[in-house]
Amino acid sequence: MSIDWGAFISVFIAALLGAGTIVLFYALGLRMLVRAGRVPVVSPAEFTDAITVLTEKEIRHAAKQAAKAARKSPLSEGQKMLAFAAAIGCFLVCGAAVVGGILIIVVGH
Repeated sequence: MSIDWGAFISVFIAALLGAGTIVLFYALGLRMLVRAGRVPVVSPAEFTDAITVLTEKEIRHAAKQAAKAARKSPLSEGQKMLAFAAAIGCFLVCGAAVVGGILIIVVGH
């Protein structure tokens, strides 16, 4: 049994680049979403063994702070719309990369 090290290295590099690309575009999408004034405030799921559980008051406070930050944005409405469109584009690139990877695995070519 022998290992094709060239193929191993090429798969490793492709996986590293693919993962890095997805993370990069997801982070850029979140950044653009925040710049557009649409800060994602997600209430945490409540688990019995959770390390941190936010109260309703803390969640409302975070939402209020996000709304305040959105109002203070120095961007014009056109710039906010452009940032939102860029965020959607970044998320679409992430989705396309994931779907493409799944298709490569399923189809195999």
